[in-house]
Amino acid sequence: MAGMSLNDYFQRVQGAFYNQDGETLGELISFRDPHVMSSRLMLEKPERDVERCIDQSLAEIIAGHLRAVWAASSGDCVEAWKTQMLVAHSVARFMQEFKEENWMLPMMNTACLDLRLFALAADQELTRTGKSKPGETLEKAAEALMSCFRVCAADTRTGEDCTKRWGLLYLVNQFFKIYFKINKLNLCKPMIRAIEALAFKDRFSLSQLITYKYYTGRKDMFDSDFKSADATLSFAFQRCHKGSRKNKRRILIYLIPVKMLLGYLPKLSLLERYNLPEFREVVASVRQGNVRLLSETLTKHKSFFIGAGIYLILEKLKTLAFRNLFKKVYLMLGTHQIEITYFLQSLKWMCVEDVDLDETECILANMIYDGRMKGYISHAHRKLVVSKKDAFPPLISI
Repeated sequence: MAGMSLNDYFQRVQGAFYNQDGETLGELISFRDPHVMSSRLMLEKPERDVERCIDQSLAEIIAGHLRAVWAASSGDCVEAWKTQMLVAHSVARFMQEFKEENWMLPMMNTACLDLRLFALAADQELTRTGKSKPGETLEKAAEALMSCFRVCAADTRTGEDCTKRWGLLYLVNQFFKIYFKINKLNLCKPMIRAIEALAFKDRFSLSQLITYKYYTGRKDMFDSDFKSADATLSFAFQRCHKGSRKNKRRILIYLIPVKMLLGYLPKLSLLERYNLPEFREVVASVRQGNVRLLSETLTKHKSFFIGAGIYLILEKLKTLAFRNLFKKVYLMLGTHQIEITYFLQSLKWMCVEDVDLDETECILANMIYDGRMKGYISHAHRKLVVSKKDAFPPLISI
């Protein structure tokens, strides 16, 4: 394959086209296939050769691919990205020609994946040289992907077996990867609606469903819908292949904070198994009500947490640390009527800065409102009066 001649390549393309073999066509325009290593296929201007040998409906795609092979081999990732944009648009037009058929979806998947990967490389290059803003190239790639998305989404009258809507989930996952990269999660909403509206939304391949759940779970987390995030991320983690430790670890980076906010603290063995030492002291500080240790840990691993986009989410865990700290105060005093000054003293002991009685009272009021504790505040007497039964309900029941 690495030494494939141009004629051999054309014959394989034509054979796959006449047999409506989308899988093989996908391989023949893939940059993960060995044919891209053949110097005989690296053509700067392949149009004339392609038009002579390839069916007209497929010619633009193949000519674009060969030019992208030439650009990539020359180390020109920007030209490769631009050419791959044309390939994606050509694939969309190709699909429109074949109504009530979806055999070409593997080819579409390949073209769109390579477009996103080239766009990533081009974005880095153009940003480095100051020729574009970060993410601008990826946004343009998303616009090209949208041409394929529209074709698939519009195929509503074709029978379920042959509809191009089977290609939507793969496309949506590509969009997710772009939108999360450029931090435009609001653009995910129409994509999610398109998938959720499908009658066969649960029948896609497991690998694609796991990717979909992973990204929708992350979006739910950022939207503070932690119960939904728990369900979707748990689906992804539980069904991810046990041998894919890297992917399972990636899911846990988001699932652990969500679980903790819902009151479930992970075991140390889980953190060790998936090499997540950054969470060890986070878990310990919340369990102990050690607000000072939590703050120190967030600062210590700040770059890791910010890089993962969970720093602000982990900041919310301070509420749980406050709860466990205040529970210790309650247990130590052994009374249901507690002066708020005791809670203030515990906060100062934990080095919580710029806090006074009013601020402490506000923290307690929010905990009562959120169901973290049962009771009420007597503002006139500066006291907290807690319930004689389950003053601090188990977090998992909230």
